[in-house]
Amino acid sequence: MNTKATLSAGRPSARTSKSATLASLADQKVKARMNFELTPELHTKLKVYAAKQGKSVKDVLIEYIEQLPD
Repeated sequence: MNTKATLSAGRPSARTSKSATLASLADQKVKARMNFELTPELHTKLKVYAAKQGKSVKDVLIEYIEQLPD
């Protein structure tokens, strides 16, 4: 009995159907990617703060930005 598993390379998400409906496209908001550098000390401070809040760094930054005045 030959029970070899077949492995394949590539992203699993690439194999899923990518067909979009008008409804699914309407729900998507355009997003901007941000990329900036921090000192290791500030990076650690941010990560520790986020962990103590039980949140991701991304969630902490988004919540802070949402509180800024218009």
